[in-house]
Amino acid sequence: MKRIYDFSRTPARRNYTVADLKGLKGSGTTLSMANPGDRDQIRACVDAGIDLLVVGTEQMEDVRALAPNHFTGAGSSWAQFGSDDEIIAHAFEAMRRGADMYYTLRSFDVMERMAREGIPVQSHIGLIPTFSHHCGGLRAFGRKAEEAMQIWTTLKRMEDVGVFAVEAECIAEEVLEAVNNMTSVVTFSLGSGLGGDAVFSFVADVCGEANEEDKPPKHAHAFGQVGRLHKQIHTERVAALGQFHREVTAGNFPYAETNISMHAGEKEKFLEALDKWQPLHH
Repeated sequence: MKRIYDFSRTPARRNYTVADLKGLKGSGTTLSMANPGDRDQIRACVDAGIDLLVVGTEQMEDVRALAPNHFTGAGSSWAQFGSDDEIIAHAFEAMRRGADMYYTLRSFDVMERMAREGIPVQSHIGLIPTFSHHCGGLRAFGRKAEEAMQIWTTLKRMEDVGVFAVEAECIAEEVLEAVNNMTSVVTFSLGSGLGGDAVFSFVADVCGEANEEDKPPKHAHAFGQVGRLHKQIHTERVAALGQFHREVTAGNFPYAETNISMHAGEKEKFLEALDKWQPLHH
């Protein structure tokens, strides 16, 4: 655990720093990375020993409350802001709120501006779902040598503008294995084999929960069956609420054992007093 000041100049500790992640390249150590979507998932990632987290900026307060020492990236969607100045202002806001790096799909110029200001910038290579229109839909990348070289060229361009890390999504595993140690950029492999510095997967995919796709993507592997448990919980919830509704409408609920009764002899006293009651003012 390293003592640091975070980017808002608050004393903190981190399991990994930017320098640590860069230093792990070529070491043979591969880290785990996931994207908890709420407080319960943050707790689960921490309890499970996940190394690195990535969340939406609005989650940073929850992360720092529940995972104060975890290296955590935050960011925005490509279309969330209209101007370069807005996206850069958002990056500063994310860092002030406790982020350790900032994810962006914006231009090389924007990445370079952020990097010049000292923001550890994460970007994305290979399949970028947001840009799937440009490549004819969701597909794998780098399966042919020419496209593999394009990936390498893009990665080196990102390195040149100061990008710290990239999500490498759905790239042929041979490509990431070949280029990873030829760059200082830290790579998070999502469906791109074992060649990355960390292996990233979505919490929903890992846990076997509902996916935003009709079916999980090729790179998804369910290590659990949380989705089945969610369905079971829903079934149980509906059954319980239905029984409650039927008992209420039949006049059976609340049951005697769930009600509160007056002490012995008090009901008679109360009814007698109620019968004699007269308003003080007419």
